[in-house]
Order: sequence, then structure tokens, then C-alpha cells
Amino acid sequence: MSAASASSKSAQAVRQPNLQSPVVAIIGATGAVGAEMVRCLEKRRFPLSSLRLFASARSAGQRVDYAGQSLVIEELREEALTGIDIALFAAGGAISRRFAPALAAAGTIVIDNSSAFRMQPDVPLVVPEINAHAIDGHRGIIANPNCATVLTITPLWPIHRVNPLQRLIISTYQAASGAGAAAMEELRESTRAYLAGEKYEPKVLPHPYAFNVFSHNTRIDPATGYNEEETKVMQEARKIFAEPSLRISATCIRVPVLRAHCISATFECARPITPAEVREIIAGAPGVKIVDDIENNYFPMPKDASGQDELLVGRIRQDLSDPEGRSISLFIAGDQLLKGAALNAVQIAELVVASAAKAKGQAA
Repeated sequence: MSAASASSKSAQAVRQPNLQSPVVAIIGATGAVGAEMVRCLEKRRFPLSSLRLFASARSAGQRVDYAGQSLVIEELREEALTGIDIALFAAGGAISRRFAPALAAAGTIVIDNSSAFRMQPDVPLVVPEINAHAIDGHRGIIANPNCATVLTITPLWPIHRVNPLQRLIISTYQAASGAGAAAMEELRESTRAYLAGEKYEPKVLPHPYAFNVFSHNTRIDPATGYNEEETKVMQEARKIFAEPSLRISATCIRVPVLRAHCISATFECARPITPAEVREIIAGAPGVKIVDDIENNYFPMPKDASGQDELLVGRIRQDLSDPEGRSISLFIAGDQLLKGAALNAVQIAELVVASAAKAKGQAA
């Protein structure tokens, strides 16, 4: 039995979460994603009654500003996790596996940013612009997808609805933000050392980061040759699209960019499609902005995507290697810490609250 199934069974005898004015907790509040969750909740004026922030013992006692308040970081302990209606997890898979099932069993709705539960069949894996309806089947835990998955498929979904994708080939250019605050600091420090002509031994990532690119730092499956990041993107895209046979291949690379990932994507559709059609479809899609200035050679870049909720899409062109005219190539830039992580999680929480309000209205 999965962790989510076990928690849902136990949850039958416990309190129902208050989703009209919920107590919200962020687990891993001092990390790069957790800090963005705090900012997203404030920026979007999430309708919470109180916000509780949890982190490791070494961060306990620190203060974080939120909506005019100074909130104290609490140490993450089982006995402290009580009275929480919605918990946003941003502390890694090991922490999620340890704490999330028990919280869900106590009646808390868990929105988890790790890979711990994503591929469990009874756990919804949600991108609100794509499959918001999936939250209706949650059993206490809702999974937030991998950052590269979210950034890749959000602009492609509206195209898929009009002219179904048959095949997708992507290469990702992933920033330090995807590996957390420590990797971002390692990029800063290694760059300073490189420019000063000093030696710098990497501590967070396996290879020198300054002025270098390398394969994503996850384990490679010797049977397939794909690393774990690439496998996540392929499997998660199929699950979110509800297209288990969709043909996908991914190559994931770390690049020395502080924040915001980029993706080069080539997709083949069921029928012929033109760049003009793709631009028209994407132009009306939520959460996406076209940056496709051919005359000035100005296209999506991390410097423009950083700090932005919207995903930038450009370099939209016909794939000339496809004589049938069914393939398009494009380029995406998106903030991994926002739409790739924190923002998507907060949007899921908003769906949960809205769904509860709708259900209450129907019952009345």
C-alpha cells in the first residue's frame, strides 16, 4: 500500500482541514524554494489564517518577514506538526517520506515539491494550467512536478489540445537554482575564484561549475543511459498529459546560470502545423508569454525569466528535418524557483481552497 493510501485510510477518523481560512505550513522554509513559497503566498494574498514555518534545528529561531509580520522559524519535529490544514513541502524527498504521510493521516493536505510521491498512481501530479481536475482525486497528498517538467510542458499543453503531440525531444539548460541555495552559492564562489585565478574545489556539485557545463548531477541508469532527471521529465510528462505512450527523449544539462532554466524543444504533431499557428495558440495560453523578436535576435533568456511568474517562449520555427511539416522547434525560459517549484505549489493550494469553496456552495 502506498504512503498516500495509508494516510487516506487513517484520515477517515480525523478532523477535516479548514480550507476557508487555513493554517498553512511550509516545510523547508529557509531553502531557496521555501523562501519563494513565502513570497508567493504574500504576493498572491493567499487566504490563510496563519503561516507556520519549519526548518532544521540550525535554522530554528530565525525570523522571516511575511505580510508585515515577523515569523519565527520552528524546528521540524513530529510533535510540532499539529493543527495544520495545508502543508507545502520544500525540503527534499527524505523529509517528505518521513513527515508527509503522517501529516496527511492527521487531516492535513500535503503539497509536496519532492519526487517522493510523484509517480504513485493514487497521488495526483498537478500543473494547474494542464490538469487542475486531478486534485479532486487526492488522498491527502498532491505532488508538485519536477521543475524541468513544468517548464517544458506548460507551453506545450495548449498545442497538444489542438494538434496532439506524437513525439517530443528536449534538451534542458538547468540553472544552479535547481540544486538549491547551496549550489547557487557554489556558483557565486567558484566564479569569484575562477576570475581571481584561484583554485576552487566543488563541494555541492560533482564538477567545477564556473564557466563549465556538465550532465545533470543525478545517477545514470546503466540500462538506458538516461539520468534520473531525464527519466523524471519523461515519466512525469506522460502522467500529467495522461498520455502513457507519448514518445519523449530528454537530455538534462547543468549550466553556470544562477537562476531560471531553459529548454530547447522539438515536437511532432499528429497533423501539419506552422509556426504562425503555434504563436497564435500560445499567445492565448495562461502563464506563458511569447518573446520571439526575430529582427533583433531577441528570444527567451534566463536574465528575463528570473523573478517572473510567466514562462517565456520563442525561437518558434518549423523543424526543417521533417518533410511532412508536422514538427516545430522552440525555446523556453522559466524561473525554476517560481513556476518550476514554489509558484506551482501555491497555485495547487489555491485550487484546493477553491475546490472546497465550490463544494460547500453546491452543498448549500
